[in-house]
Amino acid sequence: MSTLITRLAAALVAFAAALLVSSCSSPASDGHTDHEHPDEPVITGEPAGYNADDVAFATNMIPHHEQAVELSALVPERSTNPEVQALAEQISAAQGPEIQIMKVLLVQWKENPDSGTGHEAHGAEMHGMVDEATMTRLKSLSGAEFDTLWLQSMISHHEGAVEMAKAELANGENVDAKRLAQTMVDTQQAEINQMNQMLGG
Repeated sequence: MSTLITRLAAALVAFAAALLVSSCSSPASDGHTDHEHPDEPVITGEPAGYNADDVAFATNMIPHHEQAVELSALVPERSTNPEVQALAEQISAAQGPEIQIMKVLLVQWKENPDSGTGHEAHGAEMHGMVDEATMTRLKSLSGAEFDTLWLQSMISHHEGAVEMAKAELANGENVDAKRLAQTMVDTQQAEINQMNQMLGG
């Protein structure tokens, strides 16, 4: 799965770079203004195809993922459970690169990847976000008590992400965004099952 993400990220970064070079160099490369027009459809990202649902998916999922990374960063200093520690590393390793992919997609669609990415900006659309009170409590706990609340919080967080990714699969148009959404569903549902087993154990 990580290989897929790596390949997709590399391809998107290369594509975004190519678009940037093309948009910057084409007007200067020729004195004739009519040579600027062939670049326009490519720069808009239209050939890839995307709609408002794709944009909303990436815009909302970036801060959602950022909180998962933030939650994972709490684990090393507070948990002594090797399984919880390994899971936190796994979540952070998967979602960090996915954040970068979604930012590249937004740039490709001429959207600002940093606009409205605060936790408050899209709270209604971002299911499963952990509230500030719970985040504060997590920071004050350690050991088994921390592990239990962290797992409960991350399960709810993952369930929200799966719901958002399924909405993208149902309503989105962009092939790359939908492929990424399917990866999120597969990965995070497996992690939800794992965390439920950990809580049950």
